[in-house]
Amino acid sequence: MEREEMIIRCLDCGTKNRIPKERMQSLPVCGRCHKPLDDMIIRCLKCGTKNRLPEDRLNDRRPLCGRCGAALVKMEAQFSPVDINDAGFNREVLAHHGPVLVDCWAPWCSPCRQAEPIIVELASQYAGVVKIAKLNVDDNPQTAAKYNVSSIPTMLLFKGGQLIDRLVGLQPKEAIERRLQAVTGGGA
Repeated sequence: MEREEMIIRCLDCGTKNRIPKERMQSLPVCGRCHKPLDDMIIRCLKCGTKNRLPEDRLNDRRPLCGRCGAALVKMEAQFSPVDINDAGFNREVLAHHGPVLVDCWAPWCSPCRQAEPIIVELASQYAGVVKIAKLNVDDNPQTAAKYNVSSIPTMLLFKGGQLIDRLVGLQPKEAIERRLQAVTGGGA
């Protein structure tokens, strides 16, 4: 029986270390330089600086970027898509200060159901950077008509309250990410 292992690159010397999962709780060290393998690198979403952060400091307090002082971990981030409707569309999408991706879907639509795991994954990946919302077009025909949603799934990308991009049909995750990265400046 094969044991489960993780590969962790040492942030000091760059060595890839193969660590059994059961040893992860005991603070493993690098096999080459013997430094602890509990640090991680978090890229600042504001200035792009890479910040070294011990894993145990994530829960201590909100870690800040060493260069610009921005929060490195967004505690209030939405990690799953938010359901929106006609009544709350202006508040949830148009008045939102950052980019918003609206997935227009319906429960009976097979391609929409296939896109669901991608949308959930993107919501988690881009939490705090892009708001991901879902609009059921059957229950919210007013918004669907306003933005000429005639095929589903359709994804509408807003920034600053303006519609800036549209993806029609089932899209691979990579295609959606390219559009999101164009709006966010390249990073999740």
